[in-house]
Amino acid sequence: MKKSSIKRLSNKGKHRKTKRQRHVHEFLGSTKLAEEGDDRHNHRFAGVSGEAIPRGDSHVHVLTTNTDFLDHHHRLLRIVTGPAIPVGNGKHIHFVKGVTTFVDGHVHVFNLTTLIDNPIG
Repeated sequence: MKKSSIKRLSNKGKHRKTKRQRHVHEFLGSTKLAEEGDDRHNHRFAGVSGEAIPRGDSHVHVLTTNTDFLDHHHRLLRIVTGPAIPVGNGKHIHFVKGVTTFVDGHVHVFNLTTLIDNPIG
């Protein structure tokens, strides 16, 4: 029988710890209105957070997404959620407060709460 040409990599007796994803959250929201007169407008956005990041006795998530495209779009850059807020039955949400990137001479403020991490589980 022919030996395989694939070499087995050794970890020298050390076991690698595999990072297990804890959970993510869906999110959706609308920015607050910006500008005046005929230019007054807001934007919508939605997405899925990054994995849980331990922080103190709780954890946070990072949100990164674009808003919709109404004449222009804004980017929510590395917005970090607040800690977990229990909502019962072992579930939780996160509060988020942030500001979009500066585009076309203005920014948009937004507030949102994430959706629960596993609605049917």
